Order: sequence, then C-alpha cells, then structure tokens
Amino acid sequence: MHNTLLMPKATAVWLVDNTALSFEQIAQFCTLHPLEVKAIADGESAQGIKGMDPIMTGQLTREEIKRGEEDQNHRLKLSDPKVRVPETKRKGPKYTPLSKRQDRPNAILWLVRNHPELKDAQISRLVGTTKSTIEQIRERKHWNAANLQPMDPVTLGLCSQIDLDFEVQRAARGKGEAAPPAGDTLLPASFTERLTVEPEKKPDEDQELDASKVFAKLSALKSKTPDDE
Repeated sequence: MHNTLLMPKATAVWLVDNTALSFEQIAQFCTLHPLEVKAIADGESAQGIKGMDPIMTGQLTREEIKRGEEDQNHRLKLSDPKVRVPETKRKGPKYTPLSKRQDRPNAILWLVRNHPELKDAQISRLVGTTKSTIEQIRERKHWNAANLQPMDPVTLGLCSQIDLDFEVQRAARGKGEAAPPAGDTLLPASFTERLTVEPEKKPDEDQELDASKVFAKLSALKSKTPDDE
C-alpha cells in the first residue's frame, strides 16, 4: 500500500502558518504548485480550510521539519503511518486522481466558456470542485489564471460525455428557453387569428359556372355566323 499524505491542502495551510519552510518545500511535500502555496500564504486561497497538524497525525516529525528549515534544499519525507487504515468504498462525489487535479481548473474554464448556462453546482458535480474555485476562474481571479487553457473535461477524463450532456440538457430545461428556429417559421397566433378564410367553392358549382359560360360563347358565335356569310 502506497503511503500518501492526508488532506494535503489543510496540511499546507498548517505548515505555512507554523513553520519557516519554503514554498517549494511545502509544495513538494503536499503535492501542490509553489504558486498555490504562495496564494495560501497571501490569503488568496484556502481561506475556509482549517490547517491540519501533520505531527499530530503522525505524517511528519518535528525533527524532519527542523531539518527542512535549516536546509532549504532538503526534501521533506513522509513518515510511515503507525496505523494502517483500510480503504473503504464510499458513495458520494467521485475522487479525482492527483494526476488529474492540475487539469481541473482548465476544465472549469472550458465549461464556463462553452456552457455558460451551467450552474456552479453542476460544474462542481462534473469535475469535483468548489464554488469558490469556480467563481475565481469565472472572474479571472484564480492564482494561476494567466496560465489556464480551456480543456474539455471529457477529454481529460474528469467526467463522461453522458454526464456532461445530462447536465447541459438539465440546464436548458431549467432556463425554459427553446432553441432558436431555423429557416421559415410559423406566423404568430395573434396574427393568424385576425385572418379571415374564404369559404371553399364546391367543385360542381365551379364546373357548372364554367360550362354555362362556354355554351353562351358558342351560342353567340353561331348567331353571328350566318350574318358574316
């Protein structure tokens, strides 16, 4: 079983507040970007996250922290856990692998740009993020906003095409807006109600009318013929 750090961002908050470790050392230990650690130190990120003491959880020793504070090039090592906790399967928001977390802001930017009808809660369900992160990316206030590139979350493997289509259709139903019509459209009901429809003439009446006209013309011709001769 591979030993991994519990609650890396909460641990980073504690290390920033309680040690003299460099941003690079904390970022390496907590598997975060150095700029994200700097954002935590500046109060721009993780404002609602309570720091977690890695010494109390047995994941880091005081000696290891002191060694890192004295040598900025020292890479902190995770302590072996004293108790092995078996992994349990739980229902709820899906876990996003660490390798894909760095792509999550790019996916959020893609969703915000390509599907503005989606609500923050829907984006959160699709890629497993927080409302504050979505707002930061939407308002271009994210700590790494200058380097973000919009990327399809389906291509990144953060959600399935079925899930994305479902949320998009759900958002469209929620807005109650029909798709713009293409080509010729029907006249509005208010206009068609004012139109008067002429009653249809029976085919027999038309035929009788036409036949009487024809016979009248023939009779006129016959009457003129003897005089002409």
